[in-house]
Amino acid sequence: MFISFEGIDGCGKTTQARLLADTLRERGHEVVLTREPGGSPGAEEIRRLLVEGAGERWSAETECLLFTAARRDHLERLIRPALLAGRSVVTDRFADSTRVYQGAARAELRALVDRLHALMIGIEPDLTFVIDIDPNEALQRAKNRQSPMPEDRFENRGLGFQRDLAAGFRALAQEFPHRVRLIDGSGSPDAVAARVRAAL
Repeated sequence: MFISFEGIDGCGKTTQARLLADTLRERGHEVVLTREPGGSPGAEEIRRLLVEGAGERWSAETECLLFTAARRDHLERLIRPALLAGRSVVTDRFADSTRVYQGAARAELRALVDRLHALMIGIEPDLTFVIDIDPNEALQRAKNRQSPMPEDRFENRGLGFQRDLAAGFRALAQEFPHRVRLIDGSGSPDAVAARVRAAL
């Protein structure tokens, strides 16, 4: 299976992706755990351009192109080879993040995002978990993270932006009900992980 985790910054999706990968491994599956932007050497280089620096460093259109370039490299170098080898792939973010961040919350570029995706990526996850949490709480969590390299370009856009993102991710669950599962992100990581396992 190809499984993605989505949600606003600080929602806990990175933790949940790791916990699910651990659970699947315990059940005998070969699992590749990865992230976006990044996951392959070239994509990690592009990640630094995207997540560091000033909030308006790139236009939304330029961001779309950079994210798609990173995703294409990730797909070629890691995701597709792993799936062809019979492994499951669990990723912390995939194309739905671009649909929401650049396609809805930042600019009305959804049609462009979808065209680039169809042209250069062409696949969707089998299952997507959106970790849904109050934007106030998520933003506080994101700001409290300790990281050797600050990756706060999106968090710095403030609470209104996070609320727009949350609404965008909830809308995805309605748009793609066959694929996207909305998961209550409140409570302990173990409680959220139990909800993810139940949905899986």
